[in-house]
Parts: sequence; structure tokens; C-alpha cells
Amino acid sequence: MNGVTGRMGYRQHLVRSILAIRDEGGIVLPDGDRIQVEPVLLGRNAEKLAELAAEHGVAEWSTDLDAVLADPSIDVYFDAQVTSARKEAILDAIAAGKHVYTEKPIANSVADGLELVAAAEAAGVVNGVVHDKLYLPGLQKLKRLIDGGFFGRILSVRGEFGYWVFEGDYLPAQRPSWNYRAEDGGGMTLDMYCHWNYVLENLFGRVQAVWSKSVTHIPQRWDEQGRPYQATADDAAYGIFELESDVIAQINSSWAVRVDRGELVEFQVDGTLGSATAGLFGCRVQSRVSTPKPVWNPDLPTDQDFRSQWDQIPDNQEFGNGFRAQWEQFLADVVAGRPHVYDLAAGVRGLQLVDAALESSTEGRRVELEPITARVPA
Repeated sequence: MNGVTGRMGYRQHLVRSILAIRDEGGIVLPDGDRIQVEPVLLGRNAEKLAELAAEHGVAEWSTDLDAVLADPSIDVYFDAQVTSARKEAILDAIAAGKHVYTEKPIANSVADGLELVAAAEAAGVVNGVVHDKLYLPGLQKLKRLIDGGFFGRILSVRGEFGYWVFEGDYLPAQRPSWNYRAEDGGGMTLDMYCHWNYVLENLFGRVQAVWSKSVTHIPQRWDEQGRPYQATADDAAYGIFELESDVIAQINSSWAVRVDRGELVEFQVDGTLGSATAGLFGCRVQSRVSTPKPVWNPDLPTDQDFRSQWDQIPDNQEFGNGFRAQWEQFLADVVAGRPHVYDLAAGVRGLQLVDAALESSTEGRRVELEPITARVPA
């Protein structure tokens, strides 16, 4: 597990996924067998790795990637490093015959991503890319509505994501400073459009064209040592996406916005028979038969409480940690020797959307996406 000293690698992948699986005795397969897991922690900071290993009862840690990859007892390589370091490490893991599971973006460019896909296919290793947002309770409820025909014909999707990330002078920033330096792999478009691509394509249809604008609203920030630096990466991106079946999606993503919504991310889906608004956990619906009939009148305040006219979908099933759920799915695929549905090619499609969005922003025009063949779940 490479990169577990970072926030996401540590909290979600190590503690809440792999260690939770280990401490509960492994993953139970349909035939009753169990997949047992034991992590080897990998990174650059020996002191931090030693502390984490001691705290969580992990027997092995290392700062030597080559030595770890040469260990025949290791089956899977996981990468949660900064994006700029990811490609070469994954290529080394594939060359060593390891199955690969990685955070996204999988690389810095489409060309680099395609190189990873080709290497994995040639080596015959199972490969997967984290698609954590598909496992969020709110989006799983939304998927049930789609599968059940609640919306009728889906017309549009509107997404709002983001929050105010402090600059670092007034209050310490709650995100690492590298996120705001393009030279270190930072940027809202690169970070979040990979997520939006898999959310859109797995719920509503693949992205066929995009118009997007990337912006750096806050030009100067302060790093973890309190030193000022120029923010060379975009901290907001505003996109319009044309999907299959003539669905139009609009998503605003910003680390320079103050939240006036129920959750840090929300998607509203409108269809001919009903609408829904889904966040991380909740999902509210309004059907055609319960849709109000407002009338525009700028002379009088409205007498309707529009938010009260939506119904909350109950938590009528148990939703576990989404990162862990996908880890279990990926490891089951490794043991069975079958392809993981959210593979490296899916990660390339995310990078393709990033490239198209940045091209659109630079040139101020709509950009079409060429199809990239890979698996998309039915």
C-alpha cells in the first residue's frame, strides 16, 4: 500500500478498508471461503511508516518500492501517492506481476494512462481504479430510482460540489498545498473531473462532449509551513456535459465557495416523471403527481416552501463504507481471476474528460470526446 501516510490513503484505504477487513477475519466469499489480507506499508517517510505500523499492528513496512515488488508473497499493489509519482510505480508493479488497484487520476495524461492499460493487458494482471462515489449511500439510492424507472425519461443532471478551503494565512488550509500547484499534479479539473466522468457514465451515460471553464480564484495561498506560494492550479471548474440519450449535465466544482446546500456534493436529476436530489447520504424525491405549480410574480413573496415539498428516501438498507465495499469487490475479482469492472481503461476515460475540459477552457469552445473502449457495467 503505497501512499498511506496521506489523508485518503490512511483513513479510507488503510484504516477503514484493509485493516477493517483484516480485523474482522477477511472477506467471506459466496462459497464460505475467506480472503485474508495483510498490508505492507510503503512510502518515503520511514518515521511515519514505523509509527503507523506500530499503532495498527502491521508487521511490515518499507521505503524501498523495488524490494517490496520483488517479494513473491505480495499479490496486489495499491497506489495512493501524488499523481505525478503514480505512473512509473504502477508500471513497475505490473512488470513485477502484481495486480494493481489505484486511486485516480491514474496518470497525468491520456497517453500515460493508455500505456498503463496496455501494460496491464499484456501482463494479464487484474487492475482497478477507485470509483468510491458510486458506493455513496445517496448515489446508491439514486441508482435504485434510475433502475426502477422513477424518472421516466431523464432530461438533465445538475451537480454542485465544493466548499471554502482556507488560504492558509487566516486559518490553516484543510487540504494539502500540492493540490493548488499544477507542477505537483494539483488542480480541480484534474482531481474532480475523473470522479464526475465515472459518476456520469455509470448512472446516466458516457460523456460525448464538454464545455468547461477552469479558474484560479485564489492566486496566492500559504503552505503547511506558513510560507506563501503562487497557486498555479485551478481551484474551480464549471462544466456542461453532453451525455448519451441527449441528457445534459452541469456540474460546478469549487474550493472557493461557501456551502448553502444540505451536503458538500449534491446532484439534482430531473425527468419527465419525477426529480431527485442526492448527496453523500441523503436522497430526496418529488414525483410528477406531487410537483407544485408555482407562478412567477416578482411583486409578491412566494408563499410556498419548495424544499418541504420533497420526500426523503428512507435508509431501508445498510450502507457500508464505500471504499471498503469496492476493495472487497476488487479482491474477490483478484482471487477469481476475473476482470474488475472499474478498470484502468475507465481511468483513462476520466483523464480524457480532463484533457477535453482543459482544452475547452483554454480555447473557449465545445470539445467532443472520442470513444475509448472498455467495460461499463450494465
